[in-house]
Amino acid sequence: MSNTPLIASPARTQAIINRYGLNIKKSLGQNFLTDINILEHIVQAAELSEKDNVIEIGPGIGGLTEFLAQNSHHVLAFEIDEQLVPILGETLSQYDNITILNQDILKANLPKVIKENFDQDRPLKLVANLPYYITTPILMNVLQSGIQFDSITVMMQKEVADRLVAVPGTKAYGSLSIAVQYRTDAEVAFTVPRTAFIPQPNVDSAIVTMTKRVPFDPAPFDERVFSKFVKGSFMHRRKSFWNNLCAIFGKDQDVKDRITNVLNRVRISPQIRAERLTIEQFIVLVNALHEEGLL
Repeated sequence: MSNTPLIASPARTQAIINRYGLNIKKSLGQNFLTDINILEHIVQAAELSEKDNVIEIGPGIGGLTEFLAQNSHHVLAFEIDEQLVPILGETLSQYDNITILNQDILKANLPKVIKENFDQDRPLKLVANLPYYITTPILMNVLQSGIQFDSITVMMQKEVADRLVAVPGTKAYGSLSIAVQYRTDAEVAFTVPRTAFIPQPNVDSAIVTMTKRVPFDPAPFDERVFSKFVKGSFMHRRKSFWNNLCAIFGKDQDVKDRITNVLNRVRISPQIRAERLTIEQFIVLVNALHEEGLL
């Protein structure tokens, strides 16, 4: 490797911005991380090794990408901003284990792209500094893709990170918490101050690690129906669970009577709020509603 300063060093980041007259797009959530210690901690949190294939989303000018390349077998990075692709080609030119794709991760055929670019017998990890404005859609797209990631290590707005790991009975707990925790064991590895970025965002960030969890038993009869039902249950957070159920199923008296029977059978109070129900309770309820012919 050359003696060129790391891309993420504050001086080199600013030099790259100046050299290319880079138009930093707030609309794409572009904030470049310039704290070397934090990047090292991200690599440690992801437990990267030279055996690993890594997917990155939104490499920017390559600050994190450089660390990923140094600590893994191959990096496949999705960059939506075409102005950054030639810049990445230059800043990362000394690495031969990086592939940059000028694609929107939400429109990409991820399984197909992975098959075309990676050895299938290697561990696959996702490590990224996700754009704040579209963190949740990207995360759900990845989790629902069917791809078996060995781990996911991503930076996001701290408020969103708190929602991912929230437990029942807390204000942060909701449908996103359930969607993530249904599929993974998630935890906040550490927080990142807003001062670690150029330009500086308005909020602090956090690194969340997710690993595949043991499947729930029993499982929902249909994962898509389960997900839709959970979202509907949190539609009006301030209202009782019963009011949200009426919004989902309607107010026909026969239907209401059948819902009441199901709630009694699974021992869930209609006056409870959705935020107090565990994932296991949601699964049992969804399956009972299906058996009743309501789902």
